[in-house]
Amino acid sequence: MKAKSFFGYMVAGAVGAMLVFGANAIVEKQSDIATISYPKYSQKISFEDVERTTSMDVPSSFNTAAKRATPAVVKIKSIETQAKSAQQDNPLSWFFGNGMDELFAPRMGAGSGVIISEDGYIVTNNHVVEFGDEFEVILDDRRTFRAEKVGSASRTDLAVLKIEAEGLPTLEYANSDDVEIGDWVLAIGNPFEYLTSTVTAGIVSAKGRNINILQGEEKIESFIQTDAAVNPGNSGGALVDAEGRLVGINTAIATQTGTFSGYSFAIPVNLMRKIAEDIIQYGGYKRAMLGVGIAPIQSDVAQELGVDVRSGVLVNNVTPGGAAELAGLLPMDIISTVNGRQVHTVPQIQEMIGGKKVGDIVELEIIRQGKRKELSVRLKEG
Repeated sequence: MKAKSFFGYMVAGAVGAMLVFGANAIVEKQSDIATISYPKYSQKISFEDVERTTSMDVPSSFNTAAKRATPAVVKIKSIETQAKSAQQDNPLSWFFGNGMDELFAPRMGAGSGVIISEDGYIVTNNHVVEFGDEFEVILDDRRTFRAEKVGSASRTDLAVLKIEAEGLPTLEYANSDDVEIGDWVLAIGNPFEYLTSTVTAGIVSAKGRNINILQGEEKIESFIQTDAAVNPGNSGGALVDAEGRLVGINTAIATQTGTFSGYSFAIPVNLMRKIAEDIIQYGGYKRAMLGVGIAPIQSDVAQELGVDVRSGVLVNNVTPGGAAELAGLLPMDIISTVNGRQVHTVPQIQEMIGGKKVGDIVELEIIRQGKRKELSVRLKEG
């Protein structure tokens, strides 16, 4: 079942241009004044105690993180030059003359990217570069390079560019599995094309979000949701933690207006790292597959099976000859953990498996007819 969506890509394009999918959201107007009730405490808490408690968790400044991360975030200009040649060869031009100029005019756009190697590999969103055949990369220090497209993975909205340079600044990778709701994060990029090297702050407000903006059955959507301000032009930029380590790649926003409306979404760095490495090595994403059809556990099914509705994900079917079948998984099994990590949602397990390599062995804990069982599965290429 597809949820109604008001999510838009922060696409590369002229300022104000966006690819928008889905219908407008239904917004219930709330009162301008919220009534907040507080529990009564038998023990008084002094302001000194509050300050001492919160000062450990709330950074007084993100200056260090911003200084570490900003030099590794670049601006990307994507140019489609082939459209002009298409216009010259198009027979309609003979009839409509200059009236075809707008239809066949080359597209241009701008987005962001993150340097992932000292020798010039840069990761960005596929939607930033998919229409282009010429690319320009502008570093934080204003140096400009021509770039070549190494490859892309449309079902995860990632792409890799390469510039000829050495000694470039890079970011330390965080472990996105360890990121928790409420953690501070910074979004770094080039919003609206002209606001270069912009830093905004927020918190992680959710994980494992599927927002239905990618196409195809094999898409992977398990976004980190934040309330750090992100706008068109930020696509492909960095989401970093309070220490300046890379947490994710900013990709989309929830919007009814085309600009930031409170929530943004980033591809987790653990998934990005695997896909980028594949693109660099093979020119595309070699996806490891479990070989099952999975679904959330509905309350009636959970009751019938005697499990909690959040115990894991339900195996609907098993691909003949796939990794899961060879390991002994069966329809109606419940996958509760992957390599010891609890599974709660379909996007979560897609992210877990999507970040693995073909041939990796994953340890699954399953529930079958109320009994727990452990299985080792060697992943196969999808």
